[in-house]
Amino acid sequence: MMKNIFYIKDLLKIAFPIIMGNIGFIMIGATDVIVAGRHSTDTLAAISLATAITNCIMMLGIGILSSISAILSNYRGKGISINKYFFQSLKFAFILACIISLMIFACIPVVDKLGFATNLVSIIKEYLFITAFTTFGAYLHCSAKEYLQAFEIVIFPNLITIISIFINLFLNIIFVFGYGFIPEMGAVGLAVATLITRYFMGVALLIYCLIKTKLVRYFDKKYYKDLLKVGFPASIAVMIEFVGFNIIGIIMGRVDSIYAAAHMVLCTFANISFMVPLAISNATAVKVGYCNGAKYQKSLKKYAYTGLKLSVIFMFCVAITYALVPKFLLSLFTPDKNLILICIPLMYILAAFQTCDGMQVTLAGIFKGLKRTKIVMISNFISYWLIAFPIGYLLAFKFKLNLFGFWTALLFSSTILCIMMLITMQYKFNKMEK
Repeated sequence: MMKNIFYIKDLLKIAFPIIMGNIGFIMIGATDVIVAGRHSTDTLAAISLATAITNCIMMLGIGILSSISAILSNYRGKGISINKYFFQSLKFAFILACIISLMIFACIPVVDKLGFATNLVSIIKEYLFITAFTTFGAYLHCSAKEYLQAFEIVIFPNLITIISIFINLFLNIIFVFGYGFIPEMGAVGLAVATLITRYFMGVALLIYCLIKTKLVRYFDKKYYKDLLKVGFPASIAVMIEFVGFNIIGIIMGRVDSIYAAAHMVLCTFANISFMVPLAISNATAVKVGYCNGAKYQKSLKKYAYTGLKLSVIFMFCVAITYALVPKFLLSLFTPDKNLILICIPLMYILAAFQTCDGMQVTLAGIFKGLKRTKIVMISNFISYWLIAFPIGYLLAFKFKLNLFGFWTALLFSSTILCIMMLITMQYKFNKMEK
């Protein structure tokens, strides 16, 4: 029992500040939704569709950069000094940001052909244009945060994220509604606020890294290979999931913009709760990565199972909350009664979805620490594209369940995803004992 408490405390010591930071990060997005909803349902629908596009693209790079902490933790476990990898991480992040921003620019002319409501098209295109420039700040922040996380330095990076909630909220109000000489910008104002906030977060961590850590210039081609070997499958897995969620918003947005708004609200709730198991997953990846490098197999398994238990317990509590007070929670995001009526039955599906969602992200962190991310990519592809999307499309349009049909399919597919990953993890652990 005492040993289990040690592993719980050790994981939470890393995870708790990350939880605060992750909740802060998603609250930055939540303030966008709240302010947009207060401005108008059209504004909320426009940013829902625009972020559905940008999230799918930006997560490709974020997924690769999120492997930095796991890889460097493996290096630490092997006794390799990791200070020398900071500038390499920055260069890698800058190259990724250039590629991703160009991909976002390339999507702007495509918006005209996606069949969105005419009054939303120009707003979406302006939002995408500004968002493309935010990539550099976002990737600078992500790479620096992951680098510090490898050292188990987690308090300052996540404190910056919490501070950024208030900066983003203040800027949102100013730019969306206008103040003094600043005109009312609506959805474009949200993009401007995001631009400023992301650069603040990135530059703040860059300065901290330059002051607090001993940095040396170094080049190791193997590090880039490891980043791509571990990060690329993990990135594709994340992208598969994001595309799976966001394409639903795009499809339903073509049916009626209120469904896009409803999907955005639901995803915001899912993302808020997701931030806790994501933090536990990050902490688990660091600890499993260190134990994997050091060949501490017994501790590796302990950290893995402890991380899973913590995530499942938390998400079960969230599920109960979402099921008990759906109307109250929805009223915090929008005063639109029609939107709330559409979302209430979906909140019960979301509640059931929570436990599997927490389990799958923690399992992904375990595989990242093991440097075995291909299984995560394959499982996500099967779950979202071979199961969730076809079944969801059938339920939504054949059986006229609309958004409810898609979320029912997501619940079913996430259960299958967890089963596949659990079986594979147990197989890997059994193989270690031989």
